[in-house]
Amino acid sequence: MDITASIVSHGHGPQAEALLAELAGLGEPRLRRVILTLNVPEPALTAGLRGRGWPFRLDVVENAAPAGFGANHNRAFALDGQDGGSPLFAVLNPDLRLRASPFGAMAAVFERDAQAGAVYPIQLDPAGRRQDSERLLPTPARLLARHLLRRTAEVGEGEAPDWVNAAFLLLRRAAYAGVRGFDEGFHMYCEDVDLCLRLQLAGWALRPAAGVAVEHIAQRASRRRPRHLLWHARSLWRLWRSPAWRAWRAARQN
Repeated sequence: MDITASIVSHGHGPQAEALLAELAGLGEPRLRRVILTLNVPEPALTAGLRGRGWPFRLDVVENAAPAGFGANHNRAFALDGQDGGSPLFAVLNPDLRLRASPFGAMAAVFERDAQAGAVYPIQLDPAGRRQDSERLLPTPARLLARHLLRRTAEVGEGEAPDWVNAAFLLLRRAAYAGVRGFDEGFHMYCEDVDLCLRLQLAGWALRPAAGVAVEHIAQRASRRRPRHLLWHARSLWRLWRSPAWRAWRAARQN
């Protein structure tokens, strides 16, 4: 099953270039194409990529104006679809580091499980500690417990999460297309919650790739930058009014 990967850089030049180099060094035959979207001008990155040989097709998209997280990945998905599209579509943050190729084991989950709509790896911080990328439905009470009481471990061993963050998601093309991708009404934050809920409400499953781990250098910008905090608050408000959030919460209460 061929894979197209989408990476969005918002001034992440060195990280994006490092990730591309790691992807190139994996020797992964499934990785057919990488679409790198520059959400803001990055002439140094563009110049550094030009003229280099890649083991996959690399397309660099330079936005005329910045777009949201979901909009950028949706555009990359549509671009890939113009020539048929790969069966699997990977959403990758530029601040990922790959210790080994995760794609073979992740693709194998789709091959043996027809219900799998999205497959995800374990996410580790730079010290090798497991991050809390698997979460339960965000509610006001749960967010208060997380931030005031530091209850960050929401999903127990062997339990299924309600959603996983989209720093690294491998999606079945049919599933992503069936729910029309990310909701572009979320500029940043909560679009991954919404996507995971809608996928599952449509009959698809979230599946972990056992034993597959990647390093994610999480920025947590909403804790440090007022603009990001505002985006996060707006996204939570949109999420809590969404049909998907309400339907998922009602199903969990029954």
